Amino acid sequence: MPQTETPGTKAVPRTRLRWWTELPLILLVYGCYSAGRLLARGDVTSAVDHGLSILRIEKALHLNAEHPLNRLFTRESWLGVPADFWYASLHYLITPAILVWLFRASTTHYRAARTWLMTSTFIGLIGFTLLPTCPPRLLSGNHGFVDTMAQYSSYGWWGGEASAPRGMGAMTNQYAAMPSLHVGWALWCGVMLWRCGGTRLAKVFGVAYPLLTAIVVMGTANHYFLDAVAGVAVMGVGLLLAPRVMRGADLLRTRLTRRTPPVPAGSGSPIVSGGCQTSAGERIPRQRESQHASAAGPDASPSDAGEGAPAQAR
Repeated sequence: MPQTETPGTKAVPRTRLRWWTELPLILLVYGCYSAGRLLARGDVTSAVDHGLSILRIEKALHLNAEHPLNRLFTRESWLGVPADFWYASLHYLITPAILVWLFRASTTHYRAARTWLMTSTFIGLIGFTLLPTCPPRLLSGNHGFVDTMAQYSSYGWWGGEASAPRGMGAMTNQYAAMPSLHVGWALWCGVMLWRCGGTRLAKVFGVAYPLLTAIVVMGTANHYFLDAVAGVAVMGVGLLLAPRVMRGADLLRTRLTRRTPPVPAGSGSPIVSGGCQTSAGERIPRQRESQHASAAGPDASPSDAGEGAPAQAR
């Protein structure tokens, strides 16, 4: 039985996500993230001033957790070396792995999660641009911080000047400390594992991963405690804005599809050209007339021969 559309309702088109369209989008956002970190260098003096201001605020609020963690990681190599590997790699491995997992598991959850992550990342880029901040490891030695990645650089692929591979330290912005997207992205991964993991192990890892990442970024002297707090705040703002971003994307897609409406198969109207009429299913002009003519014999009635047949005399 043919289905009819209820009057007064409109069919909402469902967008089917494809990996060959999602992958370039993810790469574009990551490229903007990397370019934003590279270009938003700012003035070194102002970046150092911002870092010292954050440190003074933390000391006034008794939130200075960086010094004891950094001393622990510096003294205990069995903690410092894994922490450096954690900071240099998991940020770029676990996040895309969870994106791929969500894409294969649930398209609905994936689209909302992807939009949340992208929106928060762009907000973080604004923070890098407006507030270049010197991380603790780049402050002068009298502030008591040790760059563990420089100390343990012989254990990994990174160089002494940044978490980037050796020889590429100049290609990254080392003053993009506020907010900490390491913590922000880890929080996103934890929320996704908690909501969609389905197992107790996934939920445990969803809680442990962002907490351990916050400890790592402070212990390696790459971020202040308030950088981690700002990373969480950025993800919160991105979560609030993500539904509006998706509605805007849907509205834009709807407007673009209205400009080129699809033609349903088999619903074309008859085409009249030069006295020849064709309808759906007819490929040759006058096909209908030729079929009627061949079917009409010498004893055929005028109605069988077609409307244009001459009347016979009685």
